[in-house]
Amino acid sequence: MIRPLLATAAFGLVALTPACAEGGKAPVTMERAELETVIHEYIVTHPEVIEEAIIALNARDRAEAAKAAKEAISQNADELYDLDTDHFIGPADAPVTVVEFFDYRCGYCKRSMPFVQGLPEQYDNKVRVVFKEYPIFGGISETAALAALAAGKQGKYYEMHVALMELKSNDELTEKKIDELGEEIGLDVRKMRADMKSVSLRKQLDDMQKLGHALNLTGTPGFYIGDTAIEGADQPGIEKAIKDALKG
Repeated sequence: MIRPLLATAAFGLVALTPACAEGGKAPVTMERAELETVIHEYIVTHPEVIEEAIIALNARDRAEAAKAAKEAISQNADELYDLDTDHFIGPADAPVTVVEFFDYRCGYCKRSMPFVQGLPEQYDNKVRVVFKEYPIFGGISETAALAALAAGKQGKYYEMHVALMELKSNDELTEKKIDELGEEIGLDVRKMRADMKSVSLRKQLDDMQKLGHALNLTGTPGFYIGDTAIEGADQPGIEKAIKDALKG
């Protein structure tokens, strides 16, 4: 990072020099090596400029990321917030919707579940939580996602979702365990397996993944509230976004 920062500092130093020499003389110029020496000496003498530059660059990157996220949300708002096929908890007409993208093998998703489950009650049923399957780890994660969606065909999506999330170890998530959980929550497991192979459910899962990609979501969990995107299990960030949305 030193070279880019030196370049940034160079422009700053050049900007501080007068455009023209006194008395109408030609501008003073420096050779590149001489300029770099001056900049290096300045940075050694004033190391705080490195920290200031990094802070400024990080702030700019965050601002650009937030702007890009808002644009992506705006372009995909209907698919994000208003699909009839989505499963959710909380009142259907709640003024604020929180969308969560997750993977059943994501440890942070598992640890976030109690907090996510409690959002409707925490905000006096003014919050609805929509669940979007996003099996970024593939394999058995995708199988589990299809099983949850298939459980939804029997009115048991949330029960299956919770059961899968409550598995303490990723090693527990197996084909056999998925069937056992289905039996425990009262599913017709043969029907669940048949539905998991259906074109409609596979398209539903594929559409969720395409939506996540369109939103530039690279990990789980990912939360969306209004025009705000929150990557990771950032409970304070989620609560702030909900409160801001309720005020608006």
